[in-house]
Amino acid sequence: MSMILSASVVRVRDGLPLSASTDYEQSSGVQECRKYFKMLSRKLSQLPDRCTLKTGQYNINFISSLGVSYMMLCTENYPSVLAFCFLDELQKEFITTYNMMKTNTAVRPYCFIEFDNFIQRTKQRYNNTRSLSTKMNLADMQTEIKLRPPYQISVSELSSANGFAHLSTAEYKGTGKISAAPHQRLEPVTLPGIVSFVLSLLCGALNLIRGFHAIESLLQNEGEDFSYVIAFFLGTAACLYQCYLFVYYTGWRNVKSFLTFGLICLCNMYLYELRNLWQLFFHVTVGAFSTLQIRLRQPQGKSPDYNV
Repeated sequence: MSMILSASVVRVRDGLPLSASTDYEQSSGVQECRKYFKMLSRKLSQLPDRCTLKTGQYNINFISSLGVSYMMLCTENYPSVLAFCFLDELQKEFITTYNMMKTNTAVRPYCFIEFDNFIQRTKQRYNNTRSLSTKMNLADMQTEIKLRPPYQISVSELSSANGFAHLSTAEYKGTGKISAAPHQRLEPVTLPGIVSFVLSLLCGALNLIRGFHAIESLLQNEGEDFSYVIAFFLGTAACLYQCYLFVYYTGWRNVKSFLTFGLICLCNMYLYELRNLWQLFFHVTVGAFSTLQIRLRQPQGKSPDYNV
């Protein structure tokens, strides 16, 4: 008999379970699939946003969006289009019901346990395909799956030591982005972010101009210290790199922003004799403000666009 056995909602970045349906099936196969559920939860940040894992008599399907993954276990003969329609319905209800800020700051497992009731009701509807009221949407999902089929995960890949750490976009054409990929899109730019970007460019330009003036002074007066020139140009590079970190996602992005801010502070400390207190305050404050905006602009999950 084809049916959905269980479903769960999991946070992508750390695999924290947020909600789950009660699983009444106690067979050895289902118990084994629970282990795969946990293994997948730990790797969600490295996986495409739509995947299927075939484990003999059962399939595990999941979709990820906006930092949350929706997973389900079903029998191997359960239609794939219904499985992903089911997950999409969970996704839309969860996004509508809960603020993403609460999802990101949750610390306890199953803190959205009240969502279990919706999972159970939806699971019962999808297990009774004759009375299913979403048949009109199946054609859209069928087209979506054909155009962008789910990535097929093998058990050997899942249990390997390296997992999907080296999975590239070329290995899964048509999926959404892999969350750990360097080209991960960031959240939309805010007004404070634009201000910090412009101010960082301004500080970089001021450092660059002062650096060229220092070179001219060095050529005219042999006693001038060349280290001031280095400090000005390092300050310019640090300001421009802050702009780059704000616009593009890279690995260890937050750490790099703090190190860059530290370099800005060191350069201005060294240039203490050439700048007054207001100039030093301006450069350090802009560096701190830009670092904050880099920290606040987080990677963006895939928006729900399945049209179901």
